[in-house]
Amino acid sequence: MERRTFLQALISFPAAFSVTAKADHQSDDKIVPLELSEKEWRNKLTKEQFYILRDEGTERAFTSPLNDEKRSGEYRCAGCDLLLFTSDMKYDSGTGWPSFFRVVDGHIGTSVDFKLIYPRTEYHCARCGGHQGHVFNDGPAPTGKRWCNNGIALRFVPA
Repeated sequence: MERRTFLQALISFPAAFSVTAKADHQSDDKIVPLELSEKEWRNKLTKEQFYILRDEGTERAFTSPLNDEKRSGEYRCAGCDLLLFTSDMKYDSGTGWPSFFRVVDGHIGTSVDFKLIYPRTEYHCARCGGHQGHVFNDGPAPTGKRWCNNGIALRFVPA
């Protein structure tokens, strides 16, 4: 089964595991999907980026410089440059991965991941389908969400 077909099937999974992505930052742009072949992705991305974005890997905690990034700016998908987060959505979760309590509305898709046996909500870029991380219900107010992101899957653009 192709990854996109699998993700679409998971998106239709019961609402008990769904996450609604609300954000301050709204987008009126219609997102046009970016679909590349595996070879094209391998040519475009580093080996580490391919592992995270296309193979749904996870980087080791506390290895990303973006975990300690404090400047104002934007966090964009490393695969297709879609804006996913802004610096005012970021917080220090203490987990070792860049974490956010909000996302840019409409720029994130979710699916259910059973890689650790129990269901977790995985999220990905709405344009290229690149795996970003997992969302948890232990974040700060006002959302209570922790969008735990792989730093390798992001590109920071200072303001």
